[in-house]
Amino acid sequence: MIVLKSAREIEQMKEAGKILASVHKQLVKMIKPGVTTWEIEEFVESYLKKNGATPQQKGYRGYKYATCASVNDEICHGFPRKQALKTGDIVTIDMVVNYQGALADSAWSYGVGQISDSAEELLDVTKKALYIGIQQAQIGNRIGDIGHAIQTYVEGEGFSVVRDFIGHGIGTAIHEKPDVPHYGLPGKGPRIKEGMVFTIEPMVNVGTYRIKMDNNAWTARTEDGKLSAQYEHTIAITKSGPMILTDQDEI
Repeated sequence: MIVLKSAREIEQMKEAGKILASVHKQLVKMIKPGVTTWEIEEFVESYLKKNGATPQQKGYRGYKYATCASVNDEICHGFPRKQALKTGDIVTIDMVVNYQGALADSAWSYGVGQISDSAEELLDVTKKALYIGIQQAQIGNRIGDIGHAIQTYVEGEGFSVVRDFIGHGIGTAIHEKPDVPHYGLPGKGPRIKEGMVFTIEPMVNVGTYRIKMDNNAWTARTEDGKLSAQYEHTIAITKSGPMILTDQDEI
């Protein structure tokens, strides 16, 4: 069942989103060669605590960390670690913030120092794919319109879209209905209605979209070892169009 959110609930989630977006704004200044994703993990947990928020994914299904920190060929759910980031790496930091019971979810990919032209193109295409998907999140459209627009653009640029991990509804729980694939056919899936709140979070690979799992049963990597990137926003469906609850430009 898809739970529609009231205007009050959406405003509460927007407050969580503001805190989350402000974390990412801080990470822009922090991420550089020599920094570890464990330092990022500690910073995020401390920052959330100072702002009256908590990391919702810590403890979720046994996950131990406040962040997911996925480097280079890691698609998602990478564990924070004490290995230093190097010039040329790309790292995706993903987190879910709980502020007074309301949740927001956002991932962002960062280049570490000077990155290659191909890595830069991957980041650009993935971020643009996110906003192309958001443009389709209009009342009366269907969820499939979002995925189709993303897939069409990404594949047209010579990249691939991960199938195994998708966007999702969010509210007082991390994962709610609807499921939001980043691929598929237009005109398919649930009709988009006012009050829906969900994530759009395309994961885009340089090579194949196929994945392989690490032995930790959490971290997914590209099957061919090539780079992957991800950008994610939590959005609310309103009469005037999609509202980005994790918008960094409003911070």
